[in-house]
Amino acid sequence: MTLTNTTKKLMKATLEFDLTEEREQFEDACNGWKWSHAMWQLDQYLRTKTKYASDSDSPETINAFAEAREELHRILNEENLEMR
Repeated sequence: MTLTNTTKKLMKATLEFDLTEEREQFEDACNGWKWSHAMWQLDQYLRTKTKYASDSDSPETINAFAEAREELHRILNEENLEMR
């Protein structure tokens, strides 16, 4: 068996903003992980409400939670976003 040394190249990306004119876009870029986490939390909440529904929850209520979760997934898919 022959072992060869390979060097991995570090990939980098740099975003630049003119903060006097692009403050909102800068904050959107910095807070993207927060939005991702918030969507994941919402998905988990909706999942729990459908998977572990109580006996007092009506079928209509459970169905509404399921439909909301499906819509969340549809929107994320349409925008080419993934929850990780």
